[in-house]
Amino acid sequence: MSAAAGSAGSAGSVSLAGRLRQRYPLRSVLLGLAAPVGAVLFALLASTVILSLGGHNPSTVFSTMLKQAERPTSFVDMVNQAMVYYLSAVAVSIGFRMNLFNIGVEGQYSLAAFGAAYVGGQMAGGGPFHVVVEVLVAMLIGAAWAGIAGVLKVTRGVSEVISTIMLNAIAVGLGSYLLHKLGQSSGNNIQTKPIGTSGQVAGLSYAGTQAKIFGFLFVAIAVGIAYWFIAGRTRFGFRIKATGMNEQAAVASGINVKRMTLVAMLMSGGVAGLVGLPELLGQTHTFSQTAQSGLGFAGIAIALLGRNSPIGMALAAVLWSFLGKSANQLDFIGVPREIAAIMQGVILLSVVIAYELVRRYRLVLQQKDVAAQLAATPASQAVTA
Repeated sequence: MSAAAGSAGSAGSVSLAGRLRQRYPLRSVLLGLAAPVGAVLFALLASTVILSLGGHNPSTVFSTMLKQAERPTSFVDMVNQAMVYYLSAVAVSIGFRMNLFNIGVEGQYSLAAFGAAYVGGQMAGGGPFHVVVEVLVAMLIGAAWAGIAGVLKVTRGVSEVISTIMLNAIAVGLGSYLLHKLGQSSGNNIQTKPIGTSGQVAGLSYAGTQAKIFGFLFVAIAVGIAYWFIAGRTRFGFRIKATGMNEQAAVASGINVKRMTLVAMLMSGGVAGLVGLPELLGQTHTFSQTAQSGLGFAGIAIALLGRNSPIGMALAAVLWSFLGKSANQLDFIGVPREIAAIMQGVILLSVVIAYELVRRYRLVLQQKDVAAQLAATPASQAVTA
């Protein structure tokens, strides 16, 4: 009886392995990894050449960066930075899936962070409801600001690239104006009223340092899971992808492209509104003129490197954060820290080229597969078919 059960279990495991191989063929997996892995290796090679030409020892530089990342405080900073990078990348990738380029994440999250900080600072008490209100305010502001570009796209055909870039500039000016109007002076800085304890998100302790990992980490993980499920396991996600791949075919199949475009922009802006919250609710508890910037543009690079995959973007966010944080120690060994920025730029440039090369190679392989199948089919069967 136990032997039969073992045989059945073995058959079940084999069938599961077979289904996995059918769903994720080895060749497809390798081709999917070829572009990002190749881009990183090429960036390492290019950085090695640049360092050598500058008279620096590449192995010393890379080992210094690794040792810096291993320090508890640096590790916590790296995780926190990767967290906000990941949220930014998810916001961008929602548009990418529908062939929309939401370049306005920068403006969307900055306005959203200001709104959440202002509302949160005005509230007194409220317990967990306090944090929920701050999150909802941030998402609504981000969605509303991205919705402007979406409305212009579906009603007037305005390119979302142009409109979101312009909205970034407007958001910076508007945010600065509102901060001066509604904020309060703190030395040479201007900031919103500090958020009370009930509106803060407690951090996670890490051994060896007093620095804490932002408690917003769990929200970032939830966002990644929700993105994976909606994009890959729902009809709505399929419609977004289908519209992005072929708009004419989507229209012919009954998909309301204009509505999908607007919804995609609203969702992208809603996630973008979360980008500034990990630091706001976990560390600064106020929005000021020195608030972190540039996260929206980093999200574009990370979404490209991660190929819009939840796991891929998470790994890309960690890599991007590692390069940025580990470079802090290079100045002490006489190496310009800008080498990390060079590596980021080379990775971004090479990954775009690598994806195109892999795409062309995949087409060649598919053509060979079709030719081989046709050659293996007897002439009589081909005529009958």
